[in-house]
Amino acid sequence: MMVLITYDVNTSTPQGQKRLRQVAKQCVNHGQRVQKSVFECLLDPAQFTMLKNTLESIMDPSLDSIRFYLLGNNWKRRVEHVGLEESYDPEGILMI
Repeated sequence: MMVLITYDVNTSTPQGQKRLRQVAKQCVNHGQRVQKSVFECLLDPAQFTMLKNTLESIMDPSLDSIRFYLLGNNWKRRVEHVGLEESYDPEGILMI
């Protein structure tokens, strides 16, 4: 299933800057950055649960917020991109 993850981490302290790096690293490990604090992640339910729990353990709920948008398996017809960056296909061929 496709999950869109967005986050806003308070970076006014060194601890907040560390949390931001940790959240971003977890998201990079599981998906594609499509904007600065927005990731598209193609996950199965178990992977989603593990990632969600990890992100919740990193964040400070009194200062930070994370949103999970569950787009499901038919996500391609729900996503429309307009603008500068080219869209990518996470199910497509990976060229290295």
